[in-house]
Amino acid sequence: MIMNYINKYLRNLKPYVLASHKVWTVSPFERKEILKLDWNEATIPPSPKVKKRLLELLQEPDWFHLYPSTYNEPLLNALADYIGISIKNVQYFASSDSLHEYVCKLYVSVGDPVLILGPTYDNFRLTCQANGAQVYFSEYNPDFTFNEQRFEDDIRCFSPSLVYICNPNNPTGYCHSAEYIEHLLKEFPEALFLIDEAYCEFAGITATPLVNKYENIIISRTMSKAFALANFRFGYVVAPEKIILQINRIRNPKNISTITQEAALAALQDLEYMREYVQEVNRAKKDFFAFINKYEKCEAFWSYGNFILLKMDSEDEKIRLMQYLEEHLIFTRNTAQSRLLDRCFRISVGTGSQMHKVAKTIQSFYND
Repeated sequence: MIMNYINKYLRNLKPYVLASHKVWTVSPFERKEILKLDWNEATIPPSPKVKKRLLELLQEPDWFHLYPSTYNEPLLNALADYIGISIKNVQYFASSDSLHEYVCKLYVSVGDPVLILGPTYDNFRLTCQANGAQVYFSEYNPDFTFNEQRFEDDIRCFSPSLVYICNPNNPTGYCHSAEYIEHLLKEFPEALFLIDEAYCEFAGITATPLVNKYENIIISRTMSKAFALANFRFGYVVAPEKIILQINRIRNPKNISTITQEAALAALQDLEYMREYVQEVNRAKKDFFAFINKYEKCEAFWSYGNFILLKMDSEDEKIRLMQYLEEHLIFTRNTAQSRLLDRCFRISVGTGSQMHKVAKTIQSFYND
């Protein structure tokens, strides 16, 4: 009976499958022994400037009982300077997931077609379907290369009001050039393109300059990955000024805590720290990629993000290796959002020493 009261678009909705969060069931001491490589978080703490600023903030108790700032101009300016864009083209949110929800509220009506280039981050599919959208997928090839002709044919076929492209893609690691994104904006001016750049720092590729040339682009970003602020839930949008103004009409500006705002601002004041971490991850990724591809039963796909997708000979082999890694306190991500991923799982890439530990464990699994 209670089902009768539930939004009809949610009654049979396939949930977004979470990765294991066992890391939060152990003590802080035990947590230090775990390599959490399942959610693509950073594997190190954020810049020391973040902790320093938060300790200072805790000595200023007059803000505890107040709602947070609803217009943090220093933070907006710091974001604009980092991106190299006008403050009029940026706004911050309580995570990029929250931003995605606002985009769907604003631009997706019940029954509207939404096209997702997949397999990809599955929570966006859930967000669209919860709003009553009709979601379609245009998938990468079985070897996770991109079929440009098929994708553009699918856009013409479904005439989507919104097209979602995760760039670099999670979990395949594929990355489109800014030139190709611009081609899509020109070729399909009636479609709105949401470009998810959660991993752009690792790729060194961004479409942000295009927001000054085209009206049909929204770029979502997060500080959960390269900036190591996953626990703070901070995301931001880069878009044409008209879109920023539209989103601000429905955005709840008091949903980003003072602690989160100050942490983000402190991290943006230490870009060197972030960039050194990105370089470390990219070096470790290159070495780990070469290591994995020595094994005939395991294929690695090159990634422009802070992760690598592995494809095993069989699903049984995949589960056995994932379980073996977990027994050695290394958590990885099963990928189940597409049949293309049945034999795949994803490993976040950390520092060189952390990935050396992963490699040694895999060597042990194969008795190498």
